[in-house]
Amino acid sequence: MLKIGFVSLGCSKNQVDTEVMLHLLDEKGYEITTEEIDADVIIINTCAFIESAKKEAIDNILDIAWLKEHRKLKKIIVTGCLAERYREQILEQMPEVDAVVGVGSIHEICDVVERAVKGERCTVAGDKNTSPLGGGRMVTTPTHSAYIKIAEGCDNKCTYCAIPLIRGKFRSRTIEDIVEEAKLFDRDGTRELSLIAQDTSRYGVDIYGEYSLVKLIRAICENTSIPHIRLLYCYPDKITDELVAEIRDNDRVLKYIDLPIQHINDDVLSRMNRHGGSAVIKDTIKRLRDAVPGIVIRTTVIVGFPGETDKEFGELVDFVKETKFERLGAFTYSREEDTPAFDFDGQIDEDIKDERLDTIMTFQAEIAEEYSASQVGKILDVLVDEYDAAAGAYVGRSYADAPDVDCCVFFDVDGDKTKYKAGDYVKVRITDFESYDLIGESVKEAK
Repeated sequence: MLKIGFVSLGCSKNQVDTEVMLHLLDEKGYEITTEEIDADVIIINTCAFIESAKKEAIDNILDIAWLKEHRKLKKIIVTGCLAERYREQILEQMPEVDAVVGVGSIHEICDVVERAVKGERCTVAGDKNTSPLGGGRMVTTPTHSAYIKIAEGCDNKCTYCAIPLIRGKFRSRTIEDIVEEAKLFDRDGTRELSLIAQDTSRYGVDIYGEYSLVKLIRAICENTSIPHIRLLYCYPDKITDELVAEIRDNDRVLKYIDLPIQHINDDVLSRMNRHGGSAVIKDTIKRLRDAVPGIVIRTTVIVGFPGETDKEFGELVDFVKETKFERLGAFTYSREEDTPAFDFDGQIDEDIKDERLDTIMTFQAEIAEEYSASQVGKILDVLVDEYDAAAGAYVGRSYADAPDVDCCVFFDVDGDKTKYKAGDYVKVRITDFESYDLIGESVKEAK
């Protein structure tokens, strides 16, 4: 059979889609190769959330196209967000591409491969609002740490965001369907399960008529032995008291939450069409920190949104300095066509955006260093990810660190020759830090 290679770009939600396609192709009998140079067909699963993501996708397509000229590669298939958003333009403007598959048609990937190999240049774009959710996966992450996508699409309609256009309306999977997938991960030895969606905190509203994330968490806990559940992409206006209590009282829910705020000035939030203003954001953070001592809050902010004044930006900086988010990512506003903000007055020069980004990340670096310093002397439970031969140390993560986006803990074995493996939990005494990462030594056998 043909050898199929994959390039997966963008977020963890996109990665799950890649794994669904890999599973379908594997079931069909295709050979999956990790070596692009050996592939007969390469599928590039793209992101198109912001301008830099689109550029990365296009650069990858052009890089892979070199293999068509100089190696055995026969066909290039583009899937994902770029394919959904620009499907006609891709075929028209990129002769290197042989087929385009929208986000609503990833379950048809085997048919598309067959058509492309036969010489048909095609676009397949089914209804993203009715396409199947879930499905079997060929998991590409280490088995001890896995993602489950609990919903697709988004109904928030933030004025800067193209996701509703690309991914469609918000649709939850059923609790039963998610639990069955969680059982498979449990069987394979998963120790940390990250729940993901465009808006995880909205889970269940569309099919159960109420926020149902707590019910889902409890169902996973009742039906699996997975030690830890991590919550990503939860919106401040949907953090119920019930959810706060679950994080506080359920030992299997990590004391960590990803809570994107984007800004704190009410005028900017209103122009962004963010649900809930600054008072809601501040109240949510207070409720979380009051109820769950030591909770780690990760957030994201956007600088340079149309019309953002120096005063409004200053308000955001002051809030970041006062709140001291343990984890924070900042982005410059990306002007995306077909979004309301594209036509807003007061578009800001890129140089000013970059200056504001540098300013806020400089302050955040100081906050992160202060937080790292506060961990020295503590003993943390660390989930081992790998052994880094170059560093001569094990690499893992504490509850404070989500996979792929946060920091790491590097540790040596203290006084014995214990060999740890990925998925072990190890007690690590923190002895030092380097920027965002922590350094320590093991003090107890893995459990």
